[in-house]
Amino acid sequence: MDLELYDHTQGELTSHQRQLAEKLLAFAAEQLQLKDNDEMSLTFVKNPEIKEINAKYRGVDRATDVISFAINDDDEKIVMDDEMAAMIPKDLGDLFISIDKVKEQALFLGHSEDRELGFLVVHGFLHLNGYDHEEPADEEKMFSLQEKILDAYGLKR
Repeated sequence: MDLELYDHTQGELTSHQRQLAEKLLAFAAEQLQLKDNDEMSLTFVKNPEIKEINAKYRGVDRATDVISFAINDDDEKIVMDDEMAAMIPKDLGDLFISIDKVKEQALFLGHSEDRELGFLVVHGFLHLNGYDHEEPADEEKMFSLQEKILDAYGLKR
């Protein structure tokens, strides 16, 4: 999977956190059997920026931990053979994670920042791939897969 990673944290994102996010997304993409040329972006931000995004796009005037903007390519159906379809990358969308919330929530929940970062990365990634938790059955499916990916990667509770 092709990943564009952006750092808007004014130097707070560590190289370890960046590498963890990159490796975990590659692992999760493999678990979902995505194509090598599927693409997405991940932007690390601080609370003021994610608060702005949350207010603008969700109408919620507070900082949050992760926001995903999935791109729905299903609207444009183009008839092509399987070989041609495999060559065209799918843009999954854009993910924003607050590095401030990673720290706050890890402390509050009593686990490592790596575990919290991993949780947010996989949670947002699954949203980009069509999973949600609006209905109990969907929540069970998404959260089960989320834990399976995190456990297999080594970020167990």
